[in-house]
Amino acid sequence: MTSESWSPKVSEIRCAQRKEGSAAVLAIGTANPANQVSQEEYPDYYFRVTKSEHLTDRKDTFKIICGLTGLENRFFYHS
Repeated sequence: MTSESWSPKVSEIRCAQRKEGSAAVLAIGTANPANQVSQEEYPDYYFRVTKSEHLTDRKDTFKIICGLTGLENRFFYHS
């Protein structure tokens, strides 16, 4: 028995995964969690939470990367 005799074709799988009818966007929104850290404070926060404050060379590099992202705030959801 060859693999072709029992395996479905890619086109059959794709067809089975699609719904019929047109797609519609029902809503657009923004969900910002209550916990927020400014981008300037984020490297200090991250290294404190991960207990990696002793890695000062990486922290300096991370500060540069965070400064280049163009973000103002980072939002977190803590459970």
